Amino acid sequence: MTESGMSRRRLFGTALAAGFAATGCGTAQSSTAAAQPSSTSRAARPVASDSAVVAKTGPAPQDNSPAAVVARHAGEQPRQWDVAMPGITSTFAFTGKQMALTFDACGGPGGNDMDESLVNFLIAQQIPATLFLNKRWIDANQERAARLALNPLFELGNHGVAHRPLSVNGRAAYGIKGTASAQEVVDEVWANHERLSGLVGRPPRFFRAGTAHYDEVAVDIVNELGEIPVGYSINADYGATASAAKVQAAMNAAAPGAISLAHMHRPQGGTGAGMIAALPTIRAMGFTFVHL
Repeated sequence: MTESGMSRRRLFGTALAAGFAATGCGTAQSSTAAAQPSSTSRAARPVASDSAVVAKTGPAPQDNSPAAVVARHAGEQPRQWDVAMPGITSTFAFTGKQMALTFDACGGPGGNDMDESLVNFLIAQQIPATLFLNKRWIDANQERAARLALNPLFELGNHGVAHRPLSVNGRAAYGIKGTASAQEVVDEVWANHERLSGLVGRPPRFFRAGTAHYDEVAVDIVNELGEIPVGYSINADYGATASAAKVQAAMNAAAPGAISLAHMHRPQGGTGAGMIAALPTIRAMGFTFVHL
C-alpha cells in the first residue's frame, strides 16, 4: 500500500473511533441514531429542547384505569336521571332503512333462562342482533354464552354484574336500587367487562345498565372505561312483561336508526312469539337489521 493510502486509512480509522465515542456505542441512543440515516453529521444537528419534545408528543393520555376513574369521579353529584341524555346512544347513524335489534339477558333469580325459540329464529333467518348479557347469566349459562360468542350474527354487550341502575348516589328504578358511588358504578361495569373480554377475545364495545337508567356521572364513567352507554328508541316488551301482541305492536314503530330493546331470558313470556311475528313484516317493508 502506498504511503498516501496508509494515511487515508489511518484518518478513516481515527474518525470512526471518534464517531463511536461521540454516540455512546451500544446504548439505546446509538441504535436510534443509526436508524436515522442523514447526510448531516450528528454533531451538526440541533438538539431539541425539553419544550420542543413536549410540544411534539403532547400531554400524557388520561389514565382510564378503573382506580383512576373512581378517583376522578369520587364525590361528584349528578343532576340528571333518565334512560336518555347526552352520552347515551338511543339511535344510530343509518344507511338506508336500517335498525338494530338488542336483547337483554338479565340474570339472577328468574333471569337465567334463554328463549331458545327466539334465538333459533334469529339464526335461521340470519338476523343479526346485539345481546346484552349480565355476568350472572353468563356464569349460569357458560356453554350457551360460548356458542353465542362464536356466532357472528351476535355481538355481545355488557349488561353489568348485578343488573343495577347506574347511579353514583343509589337512585332506584322500577324498585331496583342503583349503584351508590363511583366505586360501585365501576364495579358494576368492570367485572363483566373482563368476563366478556375473556369470553369473546376482545373487550365489549357497548354497555346497557340494568333498567337502562343512568345519571350523567355514571355515563361519563362508562365512557372512560372504554364502553358506550346504550339506551333504546323502541321499548318492545316492557321488561319482558308484554304479550306477543303488544310486542308486535311496539315493533311497528320501526324506523331507520331505531334501537329496539327486548329480553331473551323469559321463554314463557310473549317476547319470542311477538318478535317472530313482527320481524318478517319489518323486513318485508325494506328494513335490514344491523349490529350497533
